[in-house]
Amino acid sequence: MSNYPMVPGHEVVGEVVEVGSDVSKFTVGDVVGVGVIVGCCGSCKPCSSDLEQYCNKRIWSYNDVYTDGKPTQGGFADTMIVNQKFVVKIPEGMPVEQAAPLLCAGVTVYSPLSHFGLMSSGLRGGILGLGGVGHMGVKIAKAMGHHVTVISSSERKREEAMDHLGADDYVVSSDQAEMQRIADSLDYIIDTVPVFHPLEPYLASLKLDGKLILMGVINTPLQFITPLVILGWHFLFCFKLMMSV
Repeated sequence: MSNYPMVPGHEVVGEVVEVGSDVSKFTVGDVVGVGVIVGCCGSCKPCSSDLEQYCNKRIWSYNDVYTDGKPTQGGFADTMIVNQKFVVKIPEGMPVEQAAPLLCAGVTVYSPLSHFGLMSSGLRGGILGLGGVGHMGVKIAKAMGHHVTVISSSERKREEAMDHLGADDYVVSSDQAEMQRIADSLDYIIDTVPVFHPLEPYLASLKLDGKLILMGVINTPLQFITPLVILGWHFLFCFKLMMSV
C-alpha cells in the first residue's frame, strides 16, 4: 500500500507558517497539532456528523494525495498542508514532545471512552496490553477517576504499570486464579493487543452490560463463544481507524 517517495508522520506538532484566505481559527505563529487525517470531502453524511474518519474521500496525513493530485507528506517533512478542521491548538506551556503522542495514541483511547459514555468517575476499567496505546489508556482512564487494571501476558511490565503509570491493579492473563479474581468486575476493557488472542477470558471479566473495545489491528479472525455475549456483555467492535481522529 506504500507509494514512494514518502514522508511519514501522523502525530505532528509544529508552528503555523502560512494560512489560507478562508482560515479563521489559526494565525501564523500558532503552535498546533495534526493527527492522521488532513482533509475530507466536507459534504457527505459522516462529514456533516463530525465523523470524517468514515468519509470515503478522507485524506491521510501521508501516503495519500490531495484533491489537486499532489502527494501528502507527513510530519517528518519540513512543511505540510492541512485543512483547518483537522488542526488543534497546543495549550501554552505544554511540552510539544508530550503533546504529539496524544494526537493518535491518546485520542485512540479517549475517543471510545467518550463515545460510549465511559467518562464517569468511579468506573472500573481494564487495559489489555501495555504498548503505546495501552500506556495512554492507563493515564487517561486514571485522569477520569477510574480504577484501572492492567492485564498483560507476563510479569515484565508490572513495575511500569503500577509504579510509573499509576495503575491500581495488575493481572497476568495466563494466571487463571488472577483472572478469576477479576471475573465480573470490570465496566470496560480496552483491548490494545495487535495479534490474535482468544477473547473469552476477557469477556468473563466484564460486568453485566460491560464493554470490550477492540483497538488492536488484527489480520486474523476473532474468536469467542457467543453465549458470553448473549448472556449479558456488549461486544463493541471499535477499530483504531475510528479512534485515531
